[in-house]
This record gives sequence, structure tokens and C-alpha cells, in this order.
Amino acid sequence: MINRIVCMHFRPGKRDDFLRIFESSKNAIRAFPGCHGVELLQDCNDDHRFFTYSQWESEAYLNQYRASALFQSTWAATKALFDEKPMAWSTQSIHKLS
Repeated sequence: MINRIVCMHFRPGKRDDFLRIFESSKNAIRAFPGCHGVELLQDCNDDHRFFTYSQWESEAYLNQYRASALFQSTWAATKALFDEKPMAWSTQSIHKLS
């Protein structure tokens, strides 16, 4: 299982534009083969900083998504709203405590 974390910061006045993009694409992303979940997180101290957290069956499935038309169109619309370079990490769980 791969966990993908993407940190994004949006220009003033563009936060709601991003939320509309996420709302319109979240179900299609979740339905993409190999995706086990998608979550949108917002920074508690900066309402223009968001994180997406998604879980993928494998890096191969994540890469298929990143090569898809869905990702290309969603990312193009999203990155036009940034005021900072986004950061992304792919991680694997080592321990999970419930």
C-alpha cells in the first residue's frame, strides 16, 4: 500500500476555486483502479494550505492515475491556482496504532 501526501498552498481568493475542483473530481479519483481512499485536509493555521492524502494499492496504480486524463485535467486546473510550489511524498506504513 502506498500513501500519497500532497501539500498545496493557494493564492488569496483561489481557495474556493480549488474546493470546487476537488468536489467535482473526488469521486472519480476514488473510483480510479487501485485507489483505496482520498482525503482532503486543511491546515489549522492557514486556510489557504491544503493536503490531499490518498491510498493506493501500489506505486504502479498511482503512476497509472498520474498518467491518466483525469489527473492531467484536474492537476492543470489546480496548479494554476498555486502561490507556492506544491510538495508531494509517497510513503509506506510501518506501524499503525488504532
